[in-house]
Amino acid sequence: MALQAPEGTKDLLPDEAKFWSHFKATAADIFGRYGYVTIETPLFEQTELFVRGIGEATDVVSKEMFTAISGENLNRLLDGGTIKAKSRLSLRPEGTAGVVRAVVQHDLVPQGAAPAKLMYAGPMFRAERPQKGRQRQFNQIGIECLGAEDPSVDAEGIIMLMRFYAAIGIPVEATRLLVNSMGCERCRPAYRDAVKAYMDAHADELCDECKRRAEINPLRAFDCKNPGCAAVMEHAPKITEHLCDDCREHYDAVKTYLGGAGLAFVEDPKLVRGLDYYTRTVFEVQVTEGMGSQNAIGGGGRYDKLAEEVGGRPTPGFGFALGYERCAIALQAAGFEFPSAQRCDFFVACVGDSVRAEAFSLMQACRDAGMTCEMDHQHRSLKSQFKLADKLGAAIVAVMGPDELAAGQVKVRNMRTHEERTADIAVMKSLLAHFGGESFGSPGALEAALSKLDAE
Repeated sequence: MALQAPEGTKDLLPDEAKFWSHFKATAADIFGRYGYVTIETPLFEQTELFVRGIGEATDVVSKEMFTAISGENLNRLLDGGTIKAKSRLSLRPEGTAGVVRAVVQHDLVPQGAAPAKLMYAGPMFRAERPQKGRQRQFNQIGIECLGAEDPSVDAEGIIMLMRFYAAIGIPVEATRLLVNSMGCERCRPAYRDAVKAYMDAHADELCDECKRRAEINPLRAFDCKNPGCAAVMEHAPKITEHLCDDCREHYDAVKTYLGGAGLAFVEDPKLVRGLDYYTRTVFEVQVTEGMGSQNAIGGGGRYDKLAEEVGGRPTPGFGFALGYERCAIALQAAGFEFPSAQRCDFFVACVGDSVRAEAFSLMQACRDAGMTCEMDHQHRSLKSQFKLADKLGAAIVAVMGPDELAAGQVKVRNMRTHEERTADIAVMKSLLAHFGGESFGSPGALEAALSKLDAE
């Protein structure tokens, strides 16, 4: 049997790969208007970064990380030895920790400097049970703003993300924006204690995993998918009832900014997100139909203590990530089809092999002028070449035969109108060379130029 892609991964075939490129370009355009610039970080980091940054008790760290190890270190472990902390590496399960590490390492936010606004795009890795909308290798686009704690940063990021969804084609009416506040180190401990006391009182109704969470991080129980646990946590104490004055003021300001931008949102006091580094604002964007339980297509929040966790100076931060695969499912549910990756402006057809060299030369001239151009490389019949040109979507076909070549000419057919004209090869090449580059990158331009030559 032929080898298959690893479980939990998928190939982005040409049509979807082209859309992924468009997806990234759209994000760069939208986010760039808000001052975000691209950063690239490694696909793997020291495992300790994720343990300290994301949280050892999270499912991501405790269950889902892929650990990478060299053959040399594997042999060392098998021989009963140990490996150094810097050699304990894991594939990145999310993008924030790596970006914050880079900001700290390279001092991208010196004291008193403007905030660093960074965006990234690429694969992430989690050893989860593969299912629709959840893969072991998946693609994310995200942003991180480090160095500003004002609530306007939070609102700006949320608005920016919703603008992106609209630009990419996900209908606003098909989404739901959930917001909440996680509090801070002053008010959250008391809230955690209140949730733990509530869970202890309902321990006989909780799953074993939530009983463990009650001891380590009781807020994680809000994420439990067990229906019984969800029913219990529905009546747990609400964080909004325990916020300190500063956190409440921050949260109210975020909501005011969102309302002023005309964004509809739902306050969800059970929204905690899945990572330990969040403080204050958290949010999630869900699709209302067509995705079942895996309906979250993006989310994030504020993480004012993360830079310190990875060894930097106190640096407030805000960020979000959106999953490409989830967005693609949402788009398809709305009737979207990936456009074809193949494009052909101009096709050169050969009547016989004797003209192939000149046909090849004309094809290169078209490419140099900025057009997508193809010719047959399998010595097909002329009829089959026209079928290929039609399949490729060619707008214009130039037919070159021995008689035409002897006369220094080529027949040019408009594949939409089926009109034909004869053009001088030398004049065509001169025309192409004169315009050159991307300024002549369309079949319409060539058609108009040939018509002008006819008129003269």
